[in-house]
Amino acid sequence: MISDVSDPSGEPADLSAEPHSPRPGVVDGFRVSVNLEVLDTDPPLVDWLGPRLAQVASVAGLNVGQVQVCVVGEAVMDSLHQRYRSQPGPTDVLSFDLRDDPDEPLEGDIIICKEEAARQAACQGHETRSEILLCAVHGLLHLAGLDDQTPEGFEQMHWLEDELLTRIGVGPIFDHRGNHRQSPGPIDLNETPT
Repeated sequence: MISDVSDPSGEPADLSAEPHSPRPGVVDGFRVSVNLEVLDTDPPLVDWLGPRLAQVASVAGLNVGQVQVCVVGEAVMDSLHQRYRSQPGPTDVLSFDLRDDPDEPLEGDIIICKEEAARQAACQGHETRSEILLCAVHGLLHLAGLDDQTPEGFEQMHWLEDELLTRIGVGPIFDHRGNHRQSPGPIDLNETPT
């Protein structure tokens, strides 16, 4: 299950260890840095994830801002999940809004557990890097103010993930079995979510 954490104090996760240098993706004025604290996937995330998430941000109307995506192992995610959600065990994605004011350009950290994403990818029958991209989009949507804690919010958010991924040419990942319904209109996450 995809979950989110926005730490009220704005305190980011400790992302100081950088075994792999960040691979930025920049579209318009939106920057995505990727830090892998684990071995890369096959096919690789390096030079792929950042540009895809930056494209999603642009299609979503997020033209200014920055996020850092950090892909970690289970032990790190377990620790973060316990610390920020008081829940034991790893989760697939946590997001941390780093802005002092919600009217400022989006800035945040998205932490993704590679092993949890790999398990979910295996269950769904797609590549681990596709699941990691889905988690990154999910975290981005949380940072933009969307919530999936109600049935309506859950449906809207996961539909929007697939819609954005389809618009950048990746195609649906959450509902990859073909039930995705197309929206004719533009998407602008700078507007107040409904």
